[in-house]
Amino acid sequence: MKPGRNDPCPCGSGKKYKRCCMDSVSKQHAEVFDNIEQIVAMNPNLTLDELNVVMQSRMDERNNLPNPDFCGLSSTQMINWLYAPFNELEWVTISTPEDLSASPVMRYLRLILDEAMQGDGSFKATSKGNLPTKLVRQANDALPEFAVSQNQTHISISEFSGSNEDKFNALHYSRVLAEIAGIIYRRSGRYHVKKTAQKQYQKHGIHAFFIPMLEAATSQYNWGYLDGWEYDIDLRTFWIFMLWRLQGHGCVDQLVEEVATAFPDLLLDFSSEEYLSPSQLLSALIESRFIERFLQFWGFVTVDPKRYFAETHVPRKAEMQTLLKKTFQFKTKIQ
Repeated sequence: MKPGRNDPCPCGSGKKYKRCCMDSVSKQHAEVFDNIEQIVAMNPNLTLDELNVVMQSRMDERNNLPNPDFCGLSSTQMINWLYAPFNELEWVTISTPEDLSASPVMRYLRLILDEAMQGDGSFKATSKGNLPTKLVRQANDALPEFAVSQNQTHISISEFSGSNEDKFNALHYSRVLAEIAGIIYRRSGRYHVKKTAQKQYQKHGIHAFFIPMLEAATSQYNWGYLDGWEYDIDLRTFWIFMLWRLQGHGCVDQLVEEVATAFPDLLLDFSSEEYLSPSQLLSALIESRFIERFLQFWGFVTVDPKRYFAETHVPRKAEMQTLLKKTFQFKTKIQ
């Protein structure tokens, strides 16, 4: 079926059809017909089925060519990274590291599970439905053990500390992920660990939940949940592409440029404000939703705190952590 003007382009660019391949359809058709004429002229005895096989092969070759807008990825690779389920991603191996102690998310999950296991699989929630103060204090105490603590200069606005769960974003994020991943649930004023999860924890420890939590974070959790941005832009679609790029060079500004080049329609989703351009707004979302409240929460990277009132732009560098390198091994070269 022919794609509509506003449908995603079949080439896998992530752009709308009208802003991608639609304008070049005539040229592509001409190239295809030229190809057919040449093949038929050179092989007049080809059957229709044989011709279809040859043409499919030519199309596959075209789709597997490196695309400079995708930093050297082919359309085939990009389609997989944009649309494939978590367990069907290609050109990347996702593993569970042996040592998860450097991951805030997994440390907080362990605190929750240990508290529940001491109480026969459950513990009492606060009157607001939050984690008890005891767990919040324990999570606070773990901050000095995380790499991100080196860059936290103002403890009062830290994502990794707080007097209660409402003021402790990283802990709240971890609890929400555990619920989405089907590890815990709340009922009758208590948090319960599912029976199957209890058995997994007893047999495999916290490692049993690393991949399920990561999948929940990249496919189900709403990345805009903890911020005040009004823009409903789902960066999760591009998470593996962004991770690949950032792991290669660590430069936040370069990452934003690469995302804007590969997916220019994202900039059209922003309304220009008095002080921020669409590119600056995209940068703000990538920094807050992808880097600070995903990669840092997991312990994959650290990044210097943003200087909101700096007179000049200060480029931000993301420091790759061992946990990231142990988790993701890309089979596609960085261009």
